Amino acid sequence: MAPPQAAAQPPRKASPTEPRNYGSYGTQASAAAATAELLKRQEELNRKAEELDRRERELQNAALGGTARLNNWPPLPSFCPVKPCFYQDIPMEIPADFQKTVSTMYYLWMASTIALFLNFLSSLAWFCVDPSFGSGFGLSILWALLYTPCSFVCWYRPMYKAFRSDSSFNFFVFFFVFFAQNVMYVLQAIGIPNWGFSGWILSLIALRKNTAVAVMMILVSVFFTAVAVLGIIMLKRVSLDGTSGPECAFGRRRLGGLAGVGAQLRSLGTQNRSGALTLSLLFSSRSTLCTAGRAPASRKRRRSLLLGSSPTRRCAPPRPTLLRAPPPTPSVRPSQAGPGSSPHVGLF
Repeated sequence: MAPPQAAAQPPRKASPTEPRNYGSYGTQASAAAATAELLKRQEELNRKAEELDRRERELQNAALGGTARLNNWPPLPSFCPVKPCFYQDIPMEIPADFQKTVSTMYYLWMASTIALFLNFLSSLAWFCVDPSFGSGFGLSILWALLYTPCSFVCWYRPMYKAFRSDSSFNFFVFFFVFFAQNVMYVLQAIGIPNWGFSGWILSLIALRKNTAVAVMMILVSVFFTAVAVLGIIMLKRVSLDGTSGPECAFGRRRLGGLAGVGAQLRSLGTQNRSGALTLSLLFSSRSTLCTAGRAPASRKRRRSLLLGSSPTRRCAPPRPTLLRAPPPTPSVRPSQAGPGSSPHVGLF
């Protein structure tokens, strides 16, 4: 009979003579890269903080009547006799929620200016090919000289000031003028002959006579079309950003300020009775003059006012509802005379 075989055991791994270093070099490299990235971000944040501090000091100096801010637009060289007319700093003056909108509108104005300059060049080329196009060439010069400054002053600056100071009047001026500007953008893209615009119609006409001039006009027509489409999109975007009420940043800021004031007044009212009385007087008593600042309606009334026979009639203000303190709680004290006497009521 064969002897029983021993159970098979898995072979043991020989221990290495040197301890292994699992990923030490990779970990050090990643840590060095992360440290370098953090230092880079820290330097960028420091630069931004210094820039914000500088701008804050400029705003404080301007508010206190110190060093006035110098106009920086249009950016002209120092030797030019004409100095900049406006001050423009979108990152400092425009709230962060609307900086992208204002910047896009500024780029739209620049694009329209470039389109008018290209329109002048294409009109000049078409005038060299067809001398009968003299009126259109002259109008192209007029549009380039007229629309460039007028568009900046009439719709871009009101939009800039509206977002800077939340001005309803500037928003109204912007919407009125920019709507008319969008109509002109569409007419520029159409290109009616003898109007001074190298649009699609004039490009198709030029395609029959000179291919090179027609290609130039087609490029200008594409530019005009892109400007018109972007103008319509930005008109809708500005209307949503500027007239969305509590949804916009200005509305949220104002509502937050009112909520803070209300919370402070409510805290005063809950702390003491004088605060509650202040709340009741503040929110319930409103006295209004009926005839404040109005002239007398008739000659008889004017005469009575001059003679002093009848006083000025005023509206009776509603009576404020006062929050009165509750009466003290009475407590019954037992009588000190004896068991047969009746108890009396006393106050602590």
